[in-house]
Amino acid sequence: MSAPGRRILGVCADDVGLVAGVAETVVALAADARLSAASCVANAPGWRPAAAVLARSKAPVDLGLHFNLTEGAPCSAALRAHWPALPGLARLLALASVRALPLAAIDAEFAAQVDAFATALGRPPAFIDGHQHVHALPGVREVVIDAIATWPELPAVRSTGRLRGAGAAFKRWVIEASGGRALERVLVARGIAHNHTLLGAYDFAAVDYRRLMRSWLACAPAEGGLLFCHPCAGAGAGGAGDPIAAARQREAAYFAGAAFAADLADAGVTVGSTWSTRSSSVD
Repeated sequence: MSAPGRRILGVCADDVGLVAGVAETVVALAADARLSAASCVANAPGWRPAAAVLARSKAPVDLGLHFNLTEGAPCSAALRAHWPALPGLARLLALASVRALPLAAIDAEFAAQVDAFATALGRPPAFIDGHQHVHALPGVREVVIDAIATWPELPAVRSTGRLRGAGAAFKRWVIEASGGRALERVLVARGIAHNHTLLGAYDFAAVDYRRLMRSWLACAPAEGGLLFCHPCAGAGAGGAGDPIAAARQREAAYFAGAAFAADLADAGVTVGSTWSTRSSSVD
């Protein structure tokens, strides 16, 4: 519990399983109350060893599915028949905009990735989001929402309808406009737990991550805020195939250091879970 008058902010590390070392970084940060959640790429080759790291840990952290339609290979035979390799984000956005996605195969892929998550960890995801925010795209969001509606217990879903923070204005607009606002309306209408505000979007090139964090903390709401991040302290973050390797290492160093604790205290923010079914009052 946070002290009276303090704001609670969810902090979620993405890409568990996609890059070696992310799972270990998540465990270390969660043990020190620097993270509240982590999102897992269950179709990635590194998912099984990453899941083993998470399963051994006693650190308190919510684990969710980072539904992936843009990187690597599909889990399901149905989607592999359309895409032996998943398309990049640009192609996926284009297909979604003209309603040309193979939705039945994407439905099968979502089920396969959920199954890969549950098989490795022994439980379903506590929440759902998307690698590069694909879960909010037209067609994809209906697949996801209709699928989870059949579960015995509804997971939370990351809303991408209200991005806040300094800089990255065009990126934030694209995320909201490409499906985030529509997804938020569906989540509110159907009473699905979600975040009200999303923080953490930037271009990965900025070297002063602390300055960015201070701007995000300054505009975090009293509750319902979620900050997504991509920390990795391990050697995997230096991999030649990882385009944001340097950013991952900068983020990991900041989250593990004294600066983050000081910035949280200065902003009156406590890290914790903030999923809610209530409608947001944020403009």
